[in-house]
Amino acid sequence: MNFPKKLEQKLIQRATSNTLRSLKSDTNRIDFYSNDYLGLAQSESVFDQTHQLLLDKNIKINGATGSRLISGNHQLYQEAENYIAQFHNSPKALLFNSGYDANVGFFSCVPQRGDVILYDEYIHASIRDGIQLSNTKNYKFKHNDLDHLEKQLVSVRAQSRTKDSEIYIVTESVFSMDGDTPNLNGLITVTKQHNAYLVVDEAHALGVFGEKGEGLVQQLQLENEVFARIITYGKALGCHGATILSNEKLYSYLINFSRSFIYTTGLSPHALATIQVAYLHLNSEIIQQLEDNINFFKSEVRRLQLNHSFIESNSAIHCSVISGIEKTKAIALKLQENGFNIKPILSPTVPEGQERLRFCLHSFNSKKHITTILEQLAHLI
Repeated sequence: MNFPKKLEQKLIQRATSNTLRSLKSDTNRIDFYSNDYLGLAQSESVFDQTHQLLLDKNIKINGATGSRLISGNHQLYQEAENYIAQFHNSPKALLFNSGYDANVGFFSCVPQRGDVILYDEYIHASIRDGIQLSNTKNYKFKHNDLDHLEKQLVSVRAQSRTKDSEIYIVTESVFSMDGDTPNLNGLITVTKQHNAYLVVDEAHALGVFGEKGEGLVQQLQLENEVFARIITYGKALGCHGATILSNEKLYSYLINFSRSFIYTTGLSPHALATIQVAYLHLNSEIIQQLEDNINFFKSEVRRLQLNHSFIESNSAIHCSVISGIEKTKAIALKLQENGFNIKPILSPTVPEGQERLRFCLHSFNSKKHITTILEQLAHLI
């Protein structure tokens, strides 16, 4: 069968630059690469309790059967959303099928024609895709740079032709490719000064920050200052789906206008039961185990004098910038051969010249494994 030449050329270019992606099976190496920060994805207790919850409620169906606006809004949805809203101290919570669906659904319908979106240059691809589907003008600001954001805001307000134009500021509480965090208090101040709306993606903060893993926004007690929070469950909760936390009007608006919510089959009862059970496993003990490992990892980085290559982070994500595709892949391969699951992050996922190894820390990583992988990294660098 023929294949379009333009597409073939793109594949050839990827192969030539040694950046062609492929799917590979998982191995039994020591995990320093997954987003399963608390080990809940592999928890037998979560698995068994999810099954029991469905049996207790006499729910014995496999699928949602349709979109939530038709036949898919089964009884677990309301229970789950009520619990999630209470847990996150939010008036309402609206579940989406994935973090990607939530971001595309929000940004493609909430900002209107004539509005402006200002986004951190390092925001996730799903947010960018949603912004591209909107009818807004959009501009990026330098990563975690409040001064540059303010300049952009002043410029945008000066250029605005109508008083009805709204401004949305978008950031993440933990950036997935750097592991660092923005100055959320500073962002709130700037947002208020310019009468804008702040949207925060908390995908990598859930289960990591807060006494019970509520996220960074709640840890800082800023939940009432943020227009919308996007919470996803494919990371620390070890399952699937996402929630947009909002007030009641935004909740109603999304149900009526968010296409990725309206035109898709709902989550299965099993998926919702898993989310509920995983939330119940968020506790101070398991989160403290993760925090202890994060602090130990950072102390070992200092001991081995690797500070110069690591981006400063207090999250579960720690990145060693190697630079160069071949060198980064070679170091990753050597660590894999030594029994560690770690993946190189290459351009175009990160800017050219900022290729890196991304260390994801977990509550179940041992101190010995942390020391060993960092000592090997120091030797290889």
